[in-house]
Amino acid sequence: MYGKLFGACLYGIDGVLIEVETDLSNGLPQTSIIGLPDSAIREAVERVRAAIKNCGFQYPLQRITINLAPADLRKEGSSFDLAIALAVLTTSEQLILPADKKTLFLGELALDGSLRPVPGILSMVDLARRQGFDSVVVPIENVTEGSVIQGIEVYGLRHLKDLVPSVSGDANSSVSKGKLQQGRIQLEDYAHLSTNTYSSRKESSEEGSYLMEDYIDVLGQQHVKRALTIAAAGMHNIMLVGPPGTGKTMLIKRLPTILPPLTDQEALEVTKVLSASGKLKDGLSRLATVRPFRSPHHTISAAGLIGGGTIPKPGEVSLAHRGILFLDELPEFNRQVLEVLRQPLEDRHVTLSRARAAFTFPAHFMLAASMNPCPCGYAGNDPKQQRCTCTPHKIAAYRAKISGPLLDRIDLQVEVPRPKEGLEVKITSSSAELQAQVLAAQKVQEHRYKGLPISWNSELSGSLLRRTAVLDKPAADMLHQTIDALGLSMRSYDRILKMARTIADLAEEEQITTLHVAEAIQYRNLDVRSVAMQE
Repeated sequence: MYGKLFGACLYGIDGVLIEVETDLSNGLPQTSIIGLPDSAIREAVERVRAAIKNCGFQYPLQRITINLAPADLRKEGSSFDLAIALAVLTTSEQLILPADKKTLFLGELALDGSLRPVPGILSMVDLARRQGFDSVVVPIENVTEGSVIQGIEVYGLRHLKDLVPSVSGDANSSVSKGKLQQGRIQLEDYAHLSTNTYSSRKESSEEGSYLMEDYIDVLGQQHVKRALTIAAAGMHNIMLVGPPGTGKTMLIKRLPTILPPLTDQEALEVTKVLSASGKLKDGLSRLATVRPFRSPHHTISAAGLIGGGTIPKPGEVSLAHRGILFLDELPEFNRQVLEVLRQPLEDRHVTLSRARAAFTFPAHFMLAASMNPCPCGYAGNDPKQQRCTCTPHKIAAYRAKISGPLLDRIDLQVEVPRPKEGLEVKITSSSAELQAQVLAAQKVQEHRYKGLPISWNSELSGSLLRRTAVLDKPAADMLHQTIDALGLSMRSYDRILKMARTIADLAEEEQITTLHVAEAIQYRNLDVRSVAMQE
């Protein structure tokens, strides 16, 4: 006897359709699962056997072969339990599935037959919709997450025996007496478990932790707020440099309050990463509403930052996809860990190769960092304030932890000085005011890049950058003279051009002038400082 159902597993953050083929034949009673399963899938045999018996069915005393196709793809996780159990029951003719519906089955089984939630439901339900499935059966705890995807029926199931209400474990039941009755599964009977409670992100309430934070709380530092506005308007990388207590961390932690909201496509990408990582909040019934903000500790490993494992999982750069990756006290991170950021910052994705496969994770994020000017933090302080105790050698070694190629990829390098004593700061800007500027610049970019595979000025490159960031002659002469004087790389040249384009967009001007270029150049503070130190 032969039967086939459909399950799915994760490959990176995307779902992959798997055919669960079952063959029952005469021979010694044993069950084999083939098709490159991992340990969790091989152990499914015992979970499925116990669940079937405890739900009043009979586990076939035959030779059972279960094949997970395609056989050359490594599979992991416990999401196949439900599909394997139903494949065994339908092949042994204890259950009959509706022939008019193409259904995907996902879920982990407990020994008593109840279903437990599994990660990655969002990606697998989205896969089912794209593959033309009519419905998906998932654990009840995953049903709201799966229902975020529109255009497909999602059924929540609490217990295996709930599929056939007439089957029970009662000692007087016909099943327990060995008179097997066929149970016909009618998914429509469980329509009350199906949910289409997807709520629009625009109508849902904000769920971020940034609602109580506002730039109006930060007195002064107007030039830093201006730099952060430019970074948000073009999704440029930014680093704040200054002594302790000047508000570097406070300023960056409020950066999400001025970022544009996620588009529908971006929200789906972000939610898929969270789903694949098992980090979705309980009861999610909508896509992500706020851009991610990740702030890992400086003791993080390279694998924790970019992802890793025998079967790789997303790292912090992927969890920050379409949002912000904040590295506080940048030089305190291991240099080898920081160097792995170079490729994601350029390519906006991470590819991790293993013996049997290569996994690609999205990593389109804004890098925000902060650092002190020296190990003690007081280099360049006013003589009346606390003085620096670091030697030039210590300062050089401290800054050398950040390599030139990585520093090249940080567009804005902004100094955050300590406010002067007794200064009453009256000028400040709120997050709402700054966000209005960012949204206006974003609309300009949205119109400019319509139909192109980019959305932000920071994504410009090659001939498209040259066509988009056109300089008048005085501006071009100024930029070339600066590049020659500071000895900047061509990468720095391109990044200054992108910043100038964003500054012009904030000013609602199409032509990039010397004012825009001059402002962009002044944000390369560390480049200027390194030249001064060499002289």
